[in-house]
Amino acid sequence: MATEHLSPLDLAFWRIESADHPMHLGALAVFRAAGPGGAERAAHLLTARCAAVPRLRRRIRDVLLPVGAAAWSPDPGFDPARHVFLVRTGEAVPHAAAGPLMARPLDRALPPWEAHVLAGPDPDSFAVLFKFHHALADGMGALALAATLFDEATAPRPPARPVPEQRAGSVLRRLPGVLAARVQDVGQALEIGAAVARAGLPLGVPAALTAGSTGSGARAVAGLALDLDEVNLVRKGAGGTVNDVLIALVAGALRRWLAERGDPEPWGAGPRALIPVSRRRGPGGSGGAGNRLSGYLLRLPLAESDPLRRLGSVRAAMDRNKDAGPARGAGAVALLADHVHPLGHRLGGPLVAQAARLLFDILVTSVPLPSFTFTLGGSPVREVYPLAPLARGQSLAVAVSTYKGTVHYGLVADAAAVPDLAALAGALRAELDELVREVS
Repeated sequence: MATEHLSPLDLAFWRIESADHPMHLGALAVFRAAGPGGAERAAHLLTARCAAVPRLRRRIRDVLLPVGAAAWSPDPGFDPARHVFLVRTGEAVPHAAAGPLMARPLDRALPPWEAHVLAGPDPDSFAVLFKFHHALADGMGALALAATLFDEATAPRPPARPVPEQRAGSVLRRLPGVLAARVQDVGQALEIGAAVARAGLPLGVPAALTAGSTGSGARAVAGLALDLDEVNLVRKGAGGTVNDVLIALVAGALRRWLAERGDPEPWGAGPRALIPVSRRRGPGGSGGAGNRLSGYLLRLPLAESDPLRRLGSVRAAMDRNKDAGPARGAGAVALLADHVHPLGHRLGGPLVAQAARLLFDILVTSVPLPSFTFTLGGSPVREVYPLAPLARGQSLAVAVSTYKGTVHYGLVADAAAVPDLAALAGALRAELDELVREVS
């Protein structure tokens, strides 16, 4: 069997991890229990099903060549009990229990994923916190992996197209095009690097969005569910896309939250938000469960007091990003990973992790979900909160998904830097209420 090396971007995510800044993403799925013992049944099914998913049985190992690279290999001692856990918690809201679990790094000697079934005091409800290392999957890839553990709910995937054998003659005929593509890649890398330099140093960033040079390592998690109909009402009344509205809600909520905390104004040009953009094609994505990411970079207009003008500013910035495309601009920095030798990722990982603070101040990411109902042991999912990893030196990451007519915001914060994360969730609700009033 041919060795499957980690792609450059997957390798970068694997190398930049530290104990205080684990690089796993998560999803907190809340279920309506289909009868007594729903949590126990879910844990049993996850334990039984994960062994049948090849990608969940593979771990990451360093390889001799290329120097600095890593590859996937089957875990000969794979034990589902080391990945699926039943956690009995006294918390009525599962987000409180999810915080400490998100803070705990995955075991790097094992396949890099976990599923924690959270059984709270309400027998009619339970939750599952899925954790997938970013080297294993991006948000869409993680969704595809989690779906393999649910009841039969996913549409059949089209058969993989065989890769045609390349003969020497065909390679020679393609050589001029290959060389031209390499030259284009170098030009693209230089252009992205120049855009990163133009993005400038962080200026006027609210102190609440920073967590010192390293951060505490502790994590807090909060979530908020909003009615998609209200978001669409704002979109129709003010223009733009649903995603524009969701980003503008973050900007307005941060402004409200910071004001309540007593953070001084003005906030200059505003904090820089990195908006990841999936490069997967088609409804099932393109090939594999690893990362297919680029991104946009924009300033969140916190200094703008009018909510509709804030939304207009976000819309204009996103339009500019889309016109340039996801392969250009400072937000496309993830594409630079393709131009780094594996040894560079190995030696430079810690430096890259510290440099994230120089590029962006907050992550705002969106994970699209399909419209059908996920179930596990007959228990339907009623809420899905995506959870993003937290970069070194930053105190807050925001992820958002839409499921069954509801928008779910998942907030992950450095617990020491942001002890009032629930207040930020409340500010999101207040911001949507004000925008609805403005367009009604």
